[in-house]
Amino acid sequence: MRTTLIGGFALPCLSVLLQGSALAQGFIEDSTLKLQLRNVYFNENFRDENGLSPRAAATAKSERTEWAQGALLDFQSGYTPGTVGVGFDALGLLGVKLDSGRGRSGTGLLPVHSDGRAADESTSLGLTAKARVAQTVVKHGTLLPKTPVLVYNDARLVPQTYQGTQLVSKDFEGWLLTAGQLDRFKLRDSTDSRSIIPDGYSGREGGDFTYAGADYTVNKQLRLSYFRGQLDDFYSQDFFGLLHTLPLGTGTLTSDLRYFLSRDEGNHYSGQIDNGMLSGQLSFAVAGHTVAAGYQQLHGNGGLPYINGATVYSFSNVGIGKFIEEDEKTWLASYGYDFKQLGMPGLSFMTRYISGSDGKSGPAGVNEWERDIELAYVVPAGTLKGLGVKLRNYVYRSDTARGRDSNRLYLTYDIALW
Repeated sequence: MRTTLIGGFALPCLSVLLQGSALAQGFIEDSTLKLQLRNVYFNENFRDENGLSPRAAATAKSERTEWAQGALLDFQSGYTPGTVGVGFDALGLLGVKLDSGRGRSGTGLLPVHSDGRAADESTSLGLTAKARVAQTVVKHGTLLPKTPVLVYNDARLVPQTYQGTQLVSKDFEGWLLTAGQLDRFKLRDSTDSRSIIPDGYSGREGGDFTYAGADYTVNKQLRLSYFRGQLDDFYSQDFFGLLHTLPLGTGTLTSDLRYFLSRDEGNHYSGQIDNGMLSGQLSFAVAGHTVAAGYQQLHGNGGLPYINGATVYSFSNVGIGKFIEEDEKTWLASYGYDFKQLGMPGLSFMTRYISGSDGKSGPAGVNEWERDIELAYVVPAGTLKGLGVKLRNYVYRSDTARGRDSNRLYLTYDIALW
């Protein structure tokens, strides 16, 4: 379904909505307005010059350090009464620089001007028209897609956003159906709307991204997924997923299997792509402890393709590295603990280790590893309920990319205005 058709339908419906208080009743009564404040300090030190030419190494930054305040104002209306209910959403994003410098910018928190300095502030407004029939909802405008073939990035000050149309349906028991078409996007550190391109592509072409798929809940323990995404003239990608939970004693064993099959498409502007990626993870949770281990392997030509700036739906897309190079084999292990078991609800700890080997990046071989530690606390009740603090420490090393030590501090506060 083309986005122009949905826009031509939904926008006139909204004008009708605002003409009568009877129609607006569900629109206002079921609406929500939420404010999330994000204060982020980001420090990253580079430890070597792997992957840089001598000329680039002479001018490369030794660190990136910035501090910024963000605000996300999220309005979601209800729907008007009737067989076809219509509504309207709005997402306002604000980023304010608290500390930065020309030699320390580029953390992904704020837009960077041509002179290398971070913007003092940035603002963005996203508007979305929507219509609902039974349990099927169609949205047109600003979207935050979250599917295996495209996951919007929300790991900095404000989220990455997309422009287009999306349909989500729960009308069939056990099924969650999703389809969409996107034609523009904004990076998390940019207010400019641009054509959609894959990561690593430096040309001038862009394309529409179309996706469709289904999650089928077989029973309380098993869910199956299939999705297909296609970026015109770049690549197509099929995803198959299986998620299974099994009670074991007082704990739960979770099996998560994922397979991506990617091919170049049309004019294949970003080069030859013909590969598959199989990944699996087993995790066991008991008495607040969660232990997990997994393995991932790519085979074929090229690395795993994905949209520029997006998050990859992979166990290995973590703090810094992604571990999705051609023929790369990756092992990972993690441990987490929920301190609720010790009478401290809201406090959690996580650490993980990832090791990738035998990958290819151009003519060079790729061996890389990463170690992550996260400590988080969210006030569970009382006046400051929703106030969160998260500290992250990441260490990354690679034969072909610069090693990095990163420390990040997040202060967040979620406020339901109504």
